[in-house]
Amino acid sequence: EFPEALKKDVQNNKLQVYANGEIVYKLKGKVVKVTATWDFEAPEGAGDSHTAFMRGKLCNVIIKQGKEEAYKPTLYIQANVTDSLSTFEGKLKKAVEQDIAANYIGLKLIKLSDKLWTVEIPDQYKVGHEAHFGQVTERYLNYLKLGKLPEWEVPDMITKYYTTTEALKLAKQ
Repeated sequence: EFPEALKKDVQNNKLQVYANGEIVYKLKGKVVKVTATWDFEAPEGAGDSHTAFMRGKLCNVIIKQGKEEAYKPTLYIQANVTDSLSTFEGKLKKAVEQDIAANYIGLKLIKLSDKLWTVEIPDQYKVGHEAHFGQVTERYLNYLKLGKLPEWEVPDMITKYYTTTEALKLAKQ
């Protein structure tokens, strides 16, 4: 039995929900595809999860959080180069273990195969889903207290909400 407020969205005794979606667009000339999938339940031992695959000319940056990763977000770098693999590896190692690690101490690059590495991220930088939600809430409440958002946040928010509300309009057509 569905509450009265939801009955308009029930068809054949099933609640119709706009939850899963996909958007393909161009950003600065590059094709971007974003897919959101909401499963009824997460796999056993998992919670909300996230997968990302960013293709680049020299490498792909991949975030996986599946069974192989014990449902923990794991960052992979996959080389797309063949001729200058040793040069690529040297630059990657410097970028992770020197340049980025200057701000995030303890990052480590681990080679898994000829063209695949993972970035080991120390526990001190890993914030769980619930703790992160608390951080975001705290920031939002601070914005309310100040009575304004940071300048960079406004165009990002307008873009995000315009895109999602227009997508919902299209989905309902």
